[in-house]
Amino acid sequence: MSRIAETFARLRSEGRIALMPYLTVGFPERESTLELVPALEAAGASLFELGVPFSDPLADGATIQRATQRALENGITITDCIDTVARLRARKVMAPLLLMGYYNPLLRHGLERACADLAAAGGDGWIIPDLPLEEAADLQQIAAAHSLDLIMFVAPTTPPTRIAQIVAQASGFLYIVSLTGVTGARQALASNLSDLIASVRQQTDLPLVVGFGISQPSHVAEVARLADGAIVGSALIDRIERLSPGERVSGAAAYIRELLSAVSRT
Repeated sequence: MSRIAETFARLRSEGRIALMPYLTVGFPERESTLELVPALEAAGASLFELGVPFSDPLADGATIQRATQRALENGITITDCIDTVARLRARKVMAPLLLMGYYNPLLRHGLERACADLAAAGGDGWIIPDLPLEEAADLQQIAAAHSLDLIMFVAPTTPPTRIAQIVAQASGFLYIVSLTGVTGARQALASNLSDLIASVRQQTDLPLVVGFGISQPSHVAEVARLADGAIVGSALIDRIERLSPGERVSGAAAYIRELLSAVSRT
């Protein structure tokens, strides 16, 4: 059983959903991720989505765009991101670690090399928002050969026939995009989220993890009634951005604990 599957099985037995923070590697400082991830895991985070900086982050809103630009200015590359995974494992981080990035840097690095390197570092998979199903076969096959998951997306605009095609190729978990548009904290989740999740549930037993817009315990509580995990990205980056250097780690951990108050399925 993979580290991802083990995590969701454990949480299910405990009556909880996963809380999955997103952090841009190399933001706000080059070494910040190495301090933040262990602290957030200790606070109770279950999995991590680690962003690979890219100059054209088309799925991301202003907050993550700023974080990405800061990381690029700090000189972070995909090689640094893979090395960060290895260094986090050396620091005894046990949670699943997935790299989220756009296809261009990964393709330039080389699919075989990237998957081999990530697997050797102790990574668990890729989240590639600009890689459509029709073009994903090469990466999916190489990733699977290295025991890595390639996480697939389902959006509010995805028709049932295409959901069936996606779930047939998916592994690890499915990333449920809660609303149309780009990433960013919202005051409320989409009103049709339950319908979307129900539609996907009919076609797969994979864990369903909801992202885009989650920023409050009430959002996490809503997801806990419907799905298996919640991703918090922009709201966490916003919090880190506002904190002083000496408060970033403790403040981010406090925010995660605040969200964790709502992860119970009951």
